[in-house]
Amino acid sequence: MTIHAIWKNGHVVIDDAVDWPEGCQLEVRPALESDSHDDNESTDPAAIARWIAAFEAIPPIEMTEEEEAEWQAARRAQRDFELRTFEERAARLDAMFP
Repeated sequence: MTIHAIWKNGHVVIDDAVDWPEGCQLEVRPALESDSHDDNESTDPAAIARWIAAFEAIPPIEMTEEEEAEWQAARRAQRDFELRTFEERAARLDAMFP
């Protein structure tokens, strides 16, 4: 789990509360500029509005009939595979968590 924090007056000040056990080991390093918060992670109303506007500006995917048929066939093949192998995958998961 990664949390975000700032360095202020010689102390690490975290953005949100965490529920970690007392005395647990932490690894702290300065975030690279590219790792820092940006509008994609911000929850203030203006940032959310900008994200929604950017998302709605993305043009829809356009496919030829041939591309769409190929895509639908791939979806059906994936669904069939998942249905066919469900019991085996479920048994493996059950064995991992007795």
